[in-house]
Amino acid sequence: MANDPVELTQKLLAEILDEEATRAIGVRLWDGTYWPDDRPRPTTLVLNHPGALRQMFLPGDEVGLAEAYLYNDFDVEGNIEAIFPVAERLRERIRDTKWKLRLAKDLLRLPDQKAPRAGRRGRARLRGRRHSIERDRQAISYHYDVSNEFYALWLDRRMVYSCAYFTSPDDDLDTAQEQKLDYTCRKLRLRPGQRLLDIGCGWGGLVIHAARHYGVEALGITLSRNQVEWANRRIAEAGLADRCRVELLDYREVDEPEGFDRLVSVGMFEHVGEEMLEVYFRRAWHLLKPGGLFLNHAIARRATDPWSKGPTFSNTYVFPDGELIPISTTLKVAEMVGFEVRDVESLREHYAMTLRHWVRRLEAHHEEALKYVDEPTYRVWRLFMSGSAHGFTVGRHNVYQSLLLKPGPNGESGLPLTRADLYLPRE
Repeated sequence: MANDPVELTQKLLAEILDEEATRAIGVRLWDGTYWPDDRPRPTTLVLNHPGALRQMFLPGDEVGLAEAYLYNDFDVEGNIEAIFPVAERLRERIRDTKWKLRLAKDLLRLPDQKAPRAGRRGRARLRGRRHSIERDRQAISYHYDVSNEFYALWLDRRMVYSCAYFTSPDDDLDTAQEQKLDYTCRKLRLRPGQRLLDIGCGWGGLVIHAARHYGVEALGITLSRNQVEWANRRIAEAGLADRCRVELLDYREVDEPEGFDRLVSVGMFEHVGEEMLEVYFRRAWHLLKPGGLFLNHAIARRATDPWSKGPTFSNTYVFPDGELIPISTTLKVAEMVGFEVRDVESLREHYAMTLRHWVRRLEAHHEEALKYVDEPTYRVWRLFMSGSAHGFTVGRHNVYQSLLLKPGPNGESGLPLTRADLYLPRE
C-alpha cells in the first residue's frame, strides 16, 4: 500500500538517515520492526506511533523536534549523544529546498497523531523587560528551582553545577569537582582574612570550600530560593556560618561599602546578556578593591557563529533569556571598564567530560528522578546535557576562565611572576 505507515516511515528514514548515521543509530518502529536491520547498535531511535516522524520533522525547527522527544512521540535508547552529529548533517540538507519540500510531502501522508503534550514544566513564559532583575528572577527560578533532590541525584556531593577539572580521564566526578573548586581558589590567590563575593553561587560549594580551606570570609548570591535554603543549611552543618553565607540577591543589588578583595562568578555569566555586559563589569569593578582579582568562568560561543534570535530548544525549555557571548566580546567590555586581563584558559574538554558524567548519572537514576520531576522534565535535562557535551566536543561551545585584575593605584598587581603556584599541593 502506498500509504502504509510502516513502508512510508521506512522510505522516509532512508531519506533522513544517511549511511554514516546508520552505523551508529538503528530504528525500532511501533510494531517492533527494525530499520535498516536488527543489528545491535550503540543508539536506538524508538518511534512510538505511526505519526512519529511527522511530529518530529514537519514543524521544521529544533523546538518541534525536541518536543516530539519530550512528549514521547519518540525515545532514544542507548547513547543519546550520537543523535546530534546526525541532526547537524540533516540541518545542512534542509537547506536544499527541493529535498525539504519532497520530505514534507511524504511526512504529510503519515497519520496526524501525536503523544499527549501533558507535563508540569511547559515552555518558559517570562514577563517584563528582558534582563530586568524581576525577569531574571523568573528565568533563574524556571531552571534552578525545579527540585534540589532532582539535582542531587546526578551532581557531585557538593552540588557543583558547572564544569569540573580533570587531571586524568579516570577522575570520578567528586574528585574532579573538588579539583575545580581548589583550582579556582588558587587562581584567585585567596588568603586568610580576605573577603570573597561569589556571584551566582549555586548551592554554595565554592564559598564553603573557600571558607574552609582558605580562611576567607565569603558571601554567595543567587536568585534561586531553593539554592539559598540548601546552601545555608550546608554552611550551618559545616560549622562555617561565622565565615560564609548565601543570600537571595541579584549582582545589581549587592551593597557592600567595604568592598571585596576577590570576586568570582562560575556558570552565572550566561544569564547576564550581551546588552548588560557593561553594567555587569562596572558593578564588579565597583565592588572590587584596588589590587583585587575577579575570576569570570563562562560558556561562550564562537565569534564566527551568529546568535540565534528565534526560538530554540535552549531558550524555550532550558535557559530562557540565556546568551552565549564570544570571549572576544566579553574581554573587550571588561577592558573598557578598566579591568586588566591577566589570564584566560579554556576548559572545553573538561566540560564535555563533566556533562557525560552528569548524563550517565541522570540516566542511572531515571526512576528515582520521577519522584521529583515528571518525564518531560527529566528528558529536558537528558537532551540538553547530551547536546551540550557534543557542542563542547566539536568546539561549537567553549568555556573560559578569565582572570581579571583591578590594578592598584600605581598599577601594581601583587601577582607572582609565573603560574607555578597554581599547580603546587594545597598547604
